Amino acid sequence: MAAGGGTKAILAALFANAGIAVAKFVGFLITGSSSMLAESVHSVADTSNQGLLLLGQKTSRRKATREHPFGFGRDRYFYSFIVALMLFSLGSAFAIYEAVHKLQHPEDLNSPMVAVVILVVAIALETYSFRTAIVESRKVKGDASWWQFIRQSRTPELPVVLLEDAGALFGLVFALFGVGLAVITGDPMWDGVGTLMIGILLGIIAITLIIEMKSLLIGEGATPRESELIDKAVVGGRVQRLIHIRTQYIGPDELLVAAKIALEPGLPLADVAQEIDAAEGRVRDAVPAARLIYLEPDLDRTTTRA
Repeated sequence: MAAGGGTKAILAALFANAGIAVAKFVGFLITGSSSMLAESVHSVADTSNQGLLLLGQKTSRRKATREHPFGFGRDRYFYSFIVALMLFSLGSAFAIYEAVHKLQHPEDLNSPMVAVVILVVAIALETYSFRTAIVESRKVKGDASWWQFIRQSRTPELPVVLLEDAGALFGLVFALFGVGLAVITGDPMWDGVGTLMIGILLGIIAITLIIEMKSLLIGEGATPRESELIDKAVVGGRVQRLIHIRTQYIGPDELLVAAKIALEPGLPLADVAQEIDAAEGRVRDAVPAARLIYLEPDLDRTTTRA
């Protein structure tokens, strides 16, 4: 569900941004608005970003090799990290540069109503894309808040598209604000102010994504809820206690679980193997993403003090 939902949200954003980018560039060529130029570059970057997310999904499905025995699931994290860098460089940095230039050398807008019409239509299209991302994200976020979903999700595409679409929508509003005030007041400086607001917004979103994707690339373990379910699932049958456990997501849909467990003393080897298999089955039932499980039987060396 997560992968399919992520793909649907990416495609919705891809088609919306591609059409919006063309319209914005036409608007910039007609009006000379820096806000329109910043938004045009932003939409081109977003369109490229969605292409990278789709590429990451495709390459992550490659079969494991001897050199990469755990597969290529982290490709999705890598390309999501590149998306965050592009959002910062092509989106935020360019918009701030253009804003500074516009504020230092303000120029009157030509046919500003063209820009207003394009921005209004773009807001409608971007709202559709944003709504799609919200609908698909709700299917997997559960009871978590939106911020918790962005911070805790191990599937990168939905948080990336969600933040990108939010940034695009608010960026359009800021562009409309800048162009509108420039028309109302007759002062083209407001166009530069709107562009600066876009750049700052994209910078905040990009830095947030860079931090989150870097954390996923390095390797994150199971979520607190998943850890609780795994701890409970391991103990059962003749497994007396969970001694030690480590988890790590090696891809958005594949969790590695390695643990030491204490079994009843004196069990025959065949029974030990059977108990380990049963414990692995319980863990997979509790957390389906736990596909790679390594359980090592050990002695329970804990002592009870009076």
